[in-house]
Amino acid sequence: MSVGAHVREARPKQWAKNVLVVAAPGAAGVLNEWSALWQTLVAFAALCLAASGTYYWNDILDVEADRAHPRKRHRPIAAGEVSIGSARVVGSTLLLLGLVLGFVSDWRCGVAVSVYVVLTVSYSAVLNHEPVLDLMAVAAGFVIRAIAGAEASSVEMSTWFLLCASFGALFIVTGKRYAELRDAGENVGETRAALTEYSVGYLRIVLSVSLAATLVAYCTWAFATKEISGSSWPFYELSIVPMLGALLRYLLVLEQGRGAAPEDVFAEDRALQVLGVVWVVIFGLGVYVG
Repeated sequence: MSVGAHVREARPKQWAKNVLVVAAPGAAGVLNEWSALWQTLVAFAALCLAASGTYYWNDILDVEADRAHPRKRHRPIAAGEVSIGSARVVGSTLLLLGLVLGFVSDWRCGVAVSVYVVLTVSYSAVLNHEPVLDLMAVAAGFVIRAIAGAEASSVEMSTWFLLCASFGALFIVTGKRYAELRDAGENVGETRAALTEYSVGYLRIVLSVSLAATLVAYCTWAFATKEISGSSWPFYELSIVPMLGALLRYLLVLEQGRGAAPEDVFAEDRALQVLGVVWVVIFGLGVYVG
């Protein structure tokens, strides 16, 4: 039972999702202030630890289903590289450390991390077997990450920011299910129980609705932010272009048969990476120059 197996079980690759904690403080332009920066970094570390703890418990609870999955059967717990007993100890320790660190940043951030843990463990135990609720639970996890960052840095979030984050998360999560359903074939019931309740047509509808809602929410937020800033530069409005391009590009990726692992798509798709960089530059100019 190697340390390497435990590191792989913690899935540090997935920590990239926790970059969402910088969304609110980054958009508010406070990351150049040390007080906001260190609290945001602590919130990021707290969510990384908590997330790794929930991955342990998710794989403990789903061990039999994972062993029937062509890709997940290679996970350390499913493959027998990490015992159930040690996984429980390490997973619980990581959860506890994440919760403590969340409260070190700010008590409200600690509450957000606590809600994230409860939601994620509930998902692993129950909600991942319930269609629609599984989509909402995973999407909520992304939104809570953004809320934790805002609370850690004492940044007020606008309604449109929350709506954009919520529908954007739903779009990504639905895309993951869509790709999983298409990949599962006849083994759909063995790989993820809730998938048996979905159809490709239904998930396409949810993808369309969530994409449209994300774009509308983002456009409204961009124009509202421009008005509040009082800037004469059109950076916020221009940021809509790469955002739209990224959404459409990800939709194309899904139709090409990829997307079951969104983190791999973002790490490998050069067009998405370029659009992401362009968006960061344009929006950053709006925040720090405009």
